[in-house]
Amino acid sequence: MTSSPILITGAAQRVGLYCAKRWLAEGKAVIVSYRTEHTAIKELHAAGATLIQADFQSVSAIMAFINELKHTTNSLRAIIHNASEWLSDTAGNAFEKLFMVHMQAPYLINLHCAELLVNGGAADIIHLSDDVVSKGSTNHIAYCATKAGLENLTFSFAQLLAPKVKVNAIAPALVMFNKLDDRAYKEKTINKSLLEIVPGEQEIFKAINYLLDSTNVTGTVLKVNGGRHLKYGC
Repeated sequence: MTSSPILITGAAQRVGLYCAKRWLAEGKAVIVSYRTEHTAIKELHAAGATLIQADFQSVSAIMAFINELKHTTNSLRAIIHNASEWLSDTAGNAFEKLFMVHMQAPYLINLHCAELLVNGGAADIIHLSDDVVSKGSTNHIAYCATKAGLENLTFSFAQLLAPKVKVNAIAPALVMFNKLDDRAYKEKTINKSLLEIVPGEQEIFKAINYLLDSTNVTGTVLKVNGGRHLKYGC
């Protein structure tokens, strides 16, 4: 295992889980945060991940996670802010809940864990945003606004932590479908991009590794959207 672990927040499913498993298989040390216990968490534990339970719905809970993290390791190779909520605006306290996960938690973790990154040598922070931020959504206004705020944190922390820590964001569009997505929805979503593919979690894993391996990229938002922004251009 490498001496400085990679922290992935919200790594119990989808992209976060995929990345954790891949890095563990490569012999990298990985720390993951998770909200609820289920089969995937047991799999990560068996594969050698360090697990920290955390529910980023209050400042006190976030600070408790940070304190436990500092008792777990004295250095970090990278922080991957993957924890996310997908709530419609009709959900109770939607903006407050999304703000805590998408902005408050990354803000506090970045501020209070910068020393761990500096101690680890080459270091990165990567915020996982969403391509929908670029145009907004009538059904998920709070989601888009808080993901946009997460992207803005990228620019500020890139300046604050340079030159020792690189800070970037990734804004994916379609990555993978859910089990309940019907055929009509799948066809409509695939056709929104120029490349018309479902890239899978490995595409985001590749994007993250590109940023980790780079030496001259910071303060940027990397779009991984199959050319969606050009689909309906002039």
